[in-house]
Amino acid sequence: MLSSPDSPIDKLTHAATDVSSSRFGIELAKKYKNFYTSIGFHPEVIDDLPDDWETQLEQLYKDACVTQRLVAVGEIGLDYHYEGYNKAKQIALFEGQVQFALKKSLPIIVHCRDAVQDCMDILHRYQPRGVMHCFSGSAETALEVVKLGMYVGFTGSLAFKNNKKGRAVIAAVPLDRILFETDCPYMAPPPYRGHRSESYMIEEVAKVTGEVRGIDPQKMIDITNENACRLFGIK
Repeated sequence: MLSSPDSPIDKLTHAATDVSSSRFGIELAKKYKNFYTSIGFHPEVIDDLPDDWETQLEQLYKDACVTQRLVAVGEIGLDYHYEGYNKAKQIALFEGQVQFALKKSLPIIVHCRDAVQDCMDILHRYQPRGVMHCFSGSAETALEVVKLGMYVGFTGSLAFKNNKKGRAVIAAVPLDRILFETDCPYMAPPPYRGHRSESYMIEEVAKVTGEVRGIDPQKMIDITNENACRLFGIK
């Protein structure tokens, strides 16, 4: 069913960004059977990245496996949006975590901001399973992502009234490669702008997608739920 503030969310996947958020996810996965989690280092933590990050990632993996609900490595990727970014260090971190995910047979959750070419180069080189999270690129890039066997994630920003580019993208992506995401706490769709983004708000993303694709919003919820379970190995 479409969610609401008063109805439960069937399943939830947490995207980690560093050691503390990875451990936060692991602890919740221990408590809740419908809570799935990931581990990894976001590019925005590059300046605070521990020297032994590979050792820590391996330990996080071992701890998360105990929950039997570890489903991905991420949120990982590249972010060149702010001045002073360390391109070489970001690329090394991204590549290292992609290699780790391949070794562990896990999909990746990819963050790509103002770094499309370098990000796509790495994805072409390693061809991991995963999702391009909070996609903001062109339809052409989205189809390139799909051709690699990956999924394309859409957040509440799709429902922004002036987001013609996003609508063009979701019109082009095959239905079996679309995911809907909360991207908490940001990207709350209308009519919830200014509020913390919550999972029940995905209904608005489904409505816009339904309008673009000519499909009932509930059907879009069902399709994207199946897609997410397929990608993350959730039964």
